[in-house]
Amino acid sequence: MINVKLRIGKIIMNNKKGSLRIAVLGHKTIPSRQGGVEIVVEELSVRMAKLGHKVTVYNRSGHHVSGKEFDSKKLKEYKGIRMKYVPTIDKKGLAAMSASFFAAIAAAFGKYDVVHFHAEGPCAMLWLPKLFGKRCIATVHGLDHQRAKWGKLASTYIMLGEKCAVKYADEIIVLSEGVQNYFKETYGRETKFIPNGVNRPVIREPELIEKKFGLEKDNYILFLGRLVPEKGITYLIEAFKKVNTDKKLVIAGGSSDTDEFANQLKEMAKGDDRIIFTGFVQGKLLDELYSNAYIYSLPSDLEGMPLSLLEAMSYGNCCLVSNIDECASVVEDKAIIFKKSNVADLQSKLQEACEDAQQVQKYKDEAAGYICEKYNWDDVVERTLELYRR
Repeated sequence: MINVKLRIGKIIMNNKKGSLRIAVLGHKTIPSRQGGVEIVVEELSVRMAKLGHKVTVYNRSGHHVSGKEFDSKKLKEYKGIRMKYVPTIDKKGLAAMSASFFAAIAAAFGKYDVVHFHAEGPCAMLWLPKLFGKRCIATVHGLDHQRAKWGKLASTYIMLGEKCAVKYADEIIVLSEGVQNYFKETYGRETKFIPNGVNRPVIREPELIEKKFGLEKDNYILFLGRLVPEKGITYLIEAFKKVNTDKKLVIAGGSSDTDEFANQLKEMAKGDDRIIFTGFVQGKLLDELYSNAYIYSLPSDLEGMPLSLLEAMSYGNCCLVSNIDECASVVEDKAIIFKKSNVADLQSKLQEACEDAQQVQKYKDEAAGYICEKYNWDDVVERTLELYRR
């Protein structure tokens, strides 16, 4: 309780220094769960607006990455945030480039104290508002040029964004110590390590998921995230198919830009009717999936700061994650860890967990309290505002 009062006090003191005019760009659109970047932008922007800051968010105009059926209505205002929509070329690799180009122009000519770029690719345009005297902050959500989904043109553009951030950003925020070390070793550039936060959720009974997918409490293993190669979903399917259990494997999430990889996963899963693909999920359906899983697994080869892992733990899940630093440093000793890319080790850990409900329950009991104390959105806002004001 004392910690909470101290946090609130610090934030109020920070706010008394005067409101800031803030432009935010680089994400797809908010409110949405198209990716971790969108969740971060919404959490920070809503909280900053509540503190009296004038926040303008530049959203893309294109379709939802999982399909136009998930498009939402364009808003002029959202929870105190001014919403703007910029022209977007709705093609893989070009959407981020085009949207960040037009958003950066608008931010450069707008009356802003701070322009906050999210993700490496959009930072290719960071020099423009900087040229017009704006204080520019870049948040690197991960080393995006390493992601398997990007072709040569997109990877080159993302690397340009990384170098522009190094050269022109007043401050660079990173979400993991691994990425912080990368910038120091590669460019000699100091960065600020500010991990994401998480909210304490409402735990829900399995109603919708029982009707739609026949799922019950603790009768499934859950993966929830974008269906992209670096998430390691192929390892999970391959390992699970060899596990002797009546539990199901639920792959929840939508495609990113193309259905090609999702179709490969479904082909892999053929012949095992325990494996369920839900497609993109949000709202009550997402809450129920998190609330009732036996295990949540994130077998990634590459992550920035895995928000889905923070969320899974906040729901009190036993988590099974790869030993990459971005996952291992989050869970510490409060989850099961397997060797990255090692299907045999993942299979072994899955089998052990399916046979040892007592051990799984131990991790469940510890998860929520640990993660909600360690990663707090109000702390993230406070530290980010401090960088804005320097």
